[in-house]
Amino acid sequence: MRNVLDFSPLHRSSIGFERIFDLLEAAQAQPADNWPPFDTMKIAEDRYQIAIAVAGFKRNEIDICVQENLLVIKGERKNDVEGEYLHRGIAYRPFVRRFELAEHVQVTDAHLSDGLLNISLKRELPETMRPRRIEINTDDAVTAKVRQIEQHVAA
Repeated sequence: MRNVLDFSPLHRSSIGFERIFDLLEAAQAQPADNWPPFDTMKIAEDRYQIAIAVAGFKRNEIDICVQENLLVIKGERKNDVEGEYLHRGIAYRPFVRRFELAEHVQVTDAHLSDGLLNISLKRELPETMRPRRIEINTDDAVTAKVRQIEQHVAA
């Protein structure tokens, strides 16, 4: 049994959170697809990594696309095997994995090795959003600046 949450009371009392509510509602609506398996890791305060198990897929059979705040990984294996399968237990079916990215999160690198596709991400805040230190002036410093301006104007 799946619980469905109603976010309408939150819509009435909050402004500017539409994107978060849309993400939560979309997450509830999506059926759980467990293939291919993946891990998400936080490497550092502003660095992340996604590892997707793509054994049997070649580099040219995987497509990674970033559009706005959505990372989409698609894989489709080309049938290049000659012969008849007596047993087919390895899943080479096409897949699509989608990851919603927070604002200012950028994909920095993708690497395929030993059947794992590793995608590196980094949060890069613009300079205007970073914390900055504000100097505290004393009355003496303000008076000195006013005198310096008055002397500069008089000259």
